[in-house]
Amino acid sequence: QVQLVESGGGLVQPGGSLRLSCTASGSIFSINTMSWYRQAPGKERELVAGITSSGSTDYADSVKGRFTISRGIAVNTVFLQMNSLKPEDTAVYYCNAGYGLFGGPYWGQGTQVTVSS
Repeated sequence: QVQLVESGGGLVQPGGSLRLSCTASGSIFSINTMSWYRQAPGKERELVAGITSSGSTDYADSVKGRFTISRGIAVNTVFLQMNSLKPEDTAVYYCNAGYGLFGGPYWGQGTQVTVSS
């Protein structure tokens, strides 16, 4: 089993920035992809950004150029730097981990991001 713990959410004004962190523990040898998903009220959960063990990244069109996913020095840590935040970025953000494709079986508890003036 893999446990994921997120941190870094909060309230920010439009145009502001936040940095989310996710740390994996447990059987981390069983994962090689980590990603961020988000779910807004009344909407389906969607992929925001993902990164593989080789460093390849993928982003939702809506966040390209504004969000950056990266791994920490410890390979079991991933960050999501969010700049130029918009009200439509408001959602619960979930860390995800798996092997191979994004959308693996392990999920964090979620962290709320609210963009509002």
